[in-house]
Amino acid sequence: MTTSRPHANGTAAPRRRVELDPDTVERDLARLVLTVVELLRQLMERQALRRVETGELSEDQEERIGLTLMLLDSRMSELRSKFGLRPEDLNIDLGPLGPLLPRGDSESD
Repeated sequence: MTTSRPHANGTAAPRRRVELDPDTVERDLARLVLTVVELLRQLMERQALRRVETGELSEDQEERIGLTLMLLDSRMSELRSKFGLRPEDLNIDLGPLGPLLPRGDSESD
């Protein structure tokens, strides 16, 4: 179900909502789960960057975190592909609160 809501400038912006169609329930569930995982991945990445910038991590820890985040990003790409999802499909519209994920971050692939 895609509806529109007006932007601040008056143009219509599509709303992305999880469908409840029995024929697409697996894809919709995967979309919801991957959205939560993507949100957590972005939060972990921001926290890791802050810790690197403040010098809290050793070089070994920085390398492990970097490799882990790269692996998670790769797995996310594989799962999105498996379910026919694009990165922007994971950015659920929260109505008056706006999109769940920051614009651009979830669409880096």
